[in-house]
Amino acid sequence: MKKTRNNYFRLLAYVKPYWFRLSIGIIAGMLVGGSLFVTLMMLPQMVGAVSTAAAPGVTEHRAEGRPAAPETVSEALRRDPQLAKMLRQAQEAAEKFRLPFSISGTTVTVRWPREFVFDAVGSDGRVAWQLFGLYAVMFLLVWTCKNTAHYINGYCTRWVGTRVVADLRNELFAKLTSQSLKFYGGIDSGHLISRCSNDVQAMEYTITHSVEDLTNAPLQILGCLAAIIIACAESHNYVLPLLLGTCFPILLIPLNLLGRKIRKLYHKSYTYIADVTSRMREVFFGIKVVKAYHTEEFEILRFRKANRHYYRKVLNAVRRQMLISPLTELVMVIATVAFLLYSYTQGVTITQLAALLAPALMAYRPIKDISKVVSQIQQSMAAAERVFETLDTDMTLPEKADGVVITDVGEGIELEHVMFTYGETPVINDVSFSIPRGHVVAVVGETGSGKSTIANLIARFYDVTGGRITIGGRDVRDCTVDSLRKLIGIVTQEPILFNESIRANIAYGSPEATEEEIVNAAKLANAHNFIVNGPHPEGYDTIVGENGFKLSGGEKQRITIARAILRNPPVLILDEATSALDNVTEKLVQEALDKAMRDRTVFVIAHRLSTIEHADRIIVLDRGRIAESGTHQELLAMQGIYYRLHQSRKKQSLS
Repeated sequence: MKKTRNNYFRLLAYVKPYWFRLSIGIIAGMLVGGSLFVTLMMLPQMVGAVSTAAAPGVTEHRAEGRPAAPETVSEALRRDPQLAKMLRQAQEAAEKFRLPFSISGTTVTVRWPREFVFDAVGSDGRVAWQLFGLYAVMFLLVWTCKNTAHYINGYCTRWVGTRVVADLRNELFAKLTSQSLKFYGGIDSGHLISRCSNDVQAMEYTITHSVEDLTNAPLQILGCLAAIIIACAESHNYVLPLLLGTCFPILLIPLNLLGRKIRKLYHKSYTYIADVTSRMREVFFGIKVVKAYHTEEFEILRFRKANRHYYRKVLNAVRRQMLISPLTELVMVIATVAFLLYSYTQGVTITQLAALLAPALMAYRPIKDISKVVSQIQQSMAAAERVFETLDTDMTLPEKADGVVITDVGEGIELEHVMFTYGETPVINDVSFSIPRGHVVAVVGETGSGKSTIANLIARFYDVTGGRITIGGRDVRDCTVDSLRKLIGIVTQEPILFNESIRANIAYGSPEATEEEIVNAAKLANAHNFIVNGPHPEGYDTIVGENGFKLSGGEKQRITIARAILRNPPVLILDEATSALDNVTEKLVQEALDKAMRDRTVFVIAHRLSTIEHADRIIVLDRGRIAESGTHQELLAMQGIYYRLHQSRKKQSLS
């Protein structure tokens, strides 16, 4: 309960920057309630005027056409209290809002569009049609004011609600992108997508509609309640408010219980829809494997199972959610019927019924809106709990407030007794070596030996758990992340492309690059020829598809190499960058990389040993430790791990 209350206040904090527009919406909501109250005060008089019979002695007197004597005016007002009330209300409205008419006794003077005078009492002793028409116009004007205020209230509050959700979505995305790779290693990306889409969408619908109802409906209910109390006081009939005051507190108990159950069910349903999203993402991402192994039916069954769990939870929540509106309606009907039975036994007039029941009936819609808001808020809070849980998760790399802006590699990169543990599993154990400025250092080893982990530690995707890594003599943890990453260009083993043009993918991270620089980078990576003369008629404007689906593996890799070349960093990390290339393309790209690596500090993770034979130093890792170190020839002479790897892969290339 406390957690839910805190989430309410957290949501309110997002509203604070837009207090002015929200204030306009609230003021408009007050006008809605006020104008509704005025119309409810006018309605009984109009009903009474329609139903009033001719007053004795007035018809004959008016028929003579003589002006009414003061006592006749008093008598008419005394015998027709509805007329007196209409005249009093009309005169008060004319004075308050400076309307173009005035009333003296029963004489009404209208000054616009032309001046004319008429008697408020007709020849038949009833309210004159002119006064009734004037009253009807006033009623319509007040009702128009109510609807205009309702529009302003709805627009302003929904604007605030939509903007709040947009801010929340921006903050959520910024929070997720700032998390470290360790965070992404422990969570399913499908669940993250679900929180950014399904959960936020649920909050968006609720907030945009609930803010409007919460700033509008309560004020309308108060206006109706005030009209009921005034009517009860005038008719000395307090049965209706007594019935309503008894029934609604009793109704709050099941509403509260239903609300809690709805929130719990929706919280579980959002977990299940995240599973559905995750299954879809995995299948679409690995569709080639699904097709290759002909497991379409298997995946369809798995998806249906996840989807079935989701819709069952949603139906359970909807079943309870749909009880709220009928319960509210039933309470209102019971109270109304009980009041009508009482009115029948007491001989209540039609005018009194109009004064008492009209506000009760007008309150039906805002009360129903409030009951709807109760269920919507519970649904929204279930989503908000998951969203705020994500926002409260902080696995970002710590960055010092006075971090050093590093602009040069200095003498090079140094690893000093580096340790790294993932969870409780040691990955890197007491590794020390240096990469002098302008040198190429390669690392080889079996799968799982820690090669890629060292590259990630140098780029500070993770922080070491022991020892330290320095660049130019400065601990990377003391440097700003922005300046550190600007020094480093990375080509990963798995080429990563975005669903944009080839040009945009090459220029990713270098938005200021010119067309000439992009083309030159593509040429160095041996990509220009297939871009211009290959099976891509749009050239550099070709949209590559999701993760480069339209390109071959070699084409994708060459574009990522062009991206790194364009960045022109002093440090280059090549994580098995040529492993996806055929022998011919590998040779061409290797030549381009050799040119790109000149005068740069390079760290190479090698799968094909032929690509690192000319490295200044080769480090052999074995289970997170340095097993051997030296040049290509020195390592072969040792006839150790490197020698065995070289011989094994030499046989593979010959076979």
